[in-house]
Amino acid sequence: MPALEWVNRPIPTIDASALDKAQVHQDQLTKPPGSLGTLEKIATRLAAMQDSNKPDLSNVHITIFAADHGIAEEGVSAFPQSVTVEMIRNFANGGAAINVLSQQINARLDIVNLGTIQPTSELANVISTPIAPGTANFSTQAAMGRLHLKQALEQGRAAIVRAMNSRARLFIGGEMGIANTTSAAALACALLNEDPLILAGPGTGLDSDGVKHKANVIAQALKFHCDYENQPLEALRLFGGFEIAALVGAYISAAQSKIPSLVDGFISSVAALCAVTIEPRVRDWLFFSHASAEPGHKRVLTALNAVPILDLGMRLGEGSGAATAVPLMRLACSLHNEMATFSSAQVTEQIN
Repeated sequence: MPALEWVNRPIPTIDASALDKAQVHQDQLTKPPGSLGTLEKIATRLAAMQDSNKPDLSNVHITIFAADHGIAEEGVSAFPQSVTVEMIRNFANGGAAINVLSQQINARLDIVNLGTIQPTSELANVISTPIAPGTANFSTQAAMGRLHLKQALEQGRAAIVRAMNSRARLFIGGEMGIANTTSAAALACALLNEDPLILAGPGTGLDSDGVKHKANVIAQALKFHCDYENQPLEALRLFGGFEIAALVGAYISAAQSKIPSLVDGFISSVAALCAVTIEPRVRDWLFFSHASAEPGHKRVLTALNAVPILDLGMRLGEGSGAATAVPLMRLACSLHNEMATFSSAQVTEQIN
């Protein structure tokens, strides 16, 4: 593997005393303790992560990574690979769901093209850093070589450098790539030693026969590749996509940089699982936005000991579920920062 020393750099721990301090403040607010449920946990964790009495999510940075997948040759998607490029153009023109959501939450949005089968012309608002015209078909060979894996991971790191330069307080990673639910499901199977029938789902709209075919393709690929056990980077190289690897790199780099990440749906959660398997301390810096309608997501969230903020039946990707959860996280911060305490409100007896 080409040098990836930065992946193993230490990840800061969250100051336990800062978390205790935030909890003490929460317990002094004019409400029964715990009555705001998950909102309280979000606020206290953010306060500790930011080492601040007043957690702040005013500056959110979203990066969408896009790439094609060779496994699409096996007929595992309901849409042709041309859709990847078409969606990149849609992102560039501001017409996708994530464009609307990012505008509504006043977040910076970057689109990064990591390599597509069909070439794209230079597009405004798109960072074009193609690694190759998509990954290889992982049913017959490794999805990517070691150099390509290194380049994809480093594109995730580069996204965090941009987030730091824009003083982001929260990072959201999204993805786009036809057949990437197959890649994500295969990677999750490898990391969890799970049956493909459990983790394979409809993706962009497969029927039941299509899902069975998808699971069979993954099962055959898992048999073909046998040297990944307990080696998450190798599993990522064998089964992953450029955009999935970029998300892995981004989550690791964000944690190293003390930037919380809000993880989107199934594919992003598989990338988070890979990052946490590489470095368990990444988990402390992750929030999970929503429960995807993709059936394998529940298994991945369980493996991460993660409770999502929302459950709206979403399965779009693009970072859309994460962007949808941001207003609730901001409300959690506002409640923590702006509610009166018992002493300031001159309430003499705490509410139980």
